[in-house]
Amino acid sequence: MSHLEQISQVNDWIEQALQTADGLPGTEQGCVVIVNETSQVNLRWANNHLTTNGIMHSRTGQVVALAQVDDGVAAGCLDAPVASADDLVALVRAAARAATQTPADPDAMPLADGGTDDDFGAAAVPTSVEVFSDLAAGLGAAFEAAGEHHLFFGFAEHTSTTTWLGTTAGTRRRAVTRLGRMELNAKHPDMIGSAWVGRATTDFSDVDIAACVDEVLQRLAWCENRIELPAGSYETILPGSAVADLLIYAYWTSSGRDAREGRTVFAGKGGTTRVGERLATLPVSIWSDPTAAGLEQPGFAVTGSSQAGTASVFDNGLPAARVDWLRDGRLVQLIETRAELAKTGGPESPLPWPTDNLLVDAGGTASLDEMIASTKRGLLLTCLWYIREVDPETLLLTGLTRDGVYLVEDGRVTGMVNNFRWNESPISLLGRATEASVAEKVLCREWNDWFTLTSAPALRVPDFTMSTVSKAY
Repeated sequence: MSHLEQISQVNDWIEQALQTADGLPGTEQGCVVIVNETSQVNLRWANNHLTTNGIMHSRTGQVVALAQVDDGVAAGCLDAPVASADDLVALVRAAARAATQTPADPDAMPLADGGTDDDFGAAAVPTSVEVFSDLAAGLGAAFEAAGEHHLFFGFAEHTSTTTWLGTTAGTRRRAVTRLGRMELNAKHPDMIGSAWVGRATTDFSDVDIAACVDEVLQRLAWCENRIELPAGSYETILPGSAVADLLIYAYWTSSGRDAREGRTVFAGKGGTTRVGERLATLPVSIWSDPTAAGLEQPGFAVTGSSQAGTASVFDNGLPAARVDWLRDGRLVQLIETRAELAKTGGPESPLPWPTDNLLVDAGGTASLDEMIASTKRGLLLTCLWYIREVDPETLLLTGLTRDGVYLVEDGRVTGMVNNFRWNESPISLLGRATEASVAEKVLCREWNDWFTLTSAPALRVPDFTMSTVSKAY
């Protein structure tokens, strides 16, 4: 039997696994079976040469067995590679045994019927190296033109994941998620001058490699004049990729439960939250939408394990739709599980599920170039990295700048500045930002291994805190 023929039978495997769960000790309250079929291609380059490329395939089963225990319902969650229906059935039996030995889950809710997709029985959708055809040709031209003047480094990856989800409550859902990213780094031969651009995509048809090369070389040219500046508070333009990195972290910490317990920046007084409070001076809106063009995600909740207060295995299969987190500067929703909504009386539709995309808009119409042109004196960043949390109550973060900090004087970039360690809270920044550019699809730098799909504007902050000088290049 061929690989593709095996893939086309995944829905049958799920049916066999769910039939096994019926009446099995350890699945009295139901069972969830998820299969993810993933194919990935990658391309890497260094020193103006293509270095490696590869193709990878994997298939993983995830099973959630829901057992009735003395004090409630427990979830046994297991995952493993699967190559046949027998493997998936064995995983169901193992998860059922694990559930009987697991404490009751505080998020327990009855499984809901999330409906059936017409294409539930369809095969996986793979990717192939053909997705890099235009990219590889453009890189070859760039390498040839570079000569000894500068060096290119970077990589491109494209992943296609087909997800099937079935439950004993009747849910039969299928989704195909395509994720692509490209990072292009250009360096002077001394390795001090360094510039970076990144692109997020679903199929690489919208990645203009020639434009990327022009952009990174323009930034590298700015590095020829090197300027030393001390630590301090500077007017700073944060490009969309840096804004995305900061707000993704805020998104990850926006659990309603954690806020009610007083453990995050979104906590109110006396067990309340800051929902309804204005957090941004600009008309900033932040939302997630699995149907957003070019940022598509599965249209249903899918998780093989719970994350306290943010994702529950009991919500698997429920429809996911657009959720507004911030609207016109005001906080309107935090991430909630169905169990938390039942406790707090919150709206159950749409379920505020943490979809892996994030869209940010602040009503700006200027381009990044226009923001630079209107700057008297300030810094222009490229990206942020090594981001770590310092204080959860204020969401104070720290990190380093990377691959280009530029001084802007009288509307033009005059040179490259040394790197800095910075200390800032993304929530505080929202309250201090004075200007935003038009929003566009961006690739964050720090988190793009886990979170690829974002749209965000650049933001002008009048007093961004550069706490110390970093000598790293």
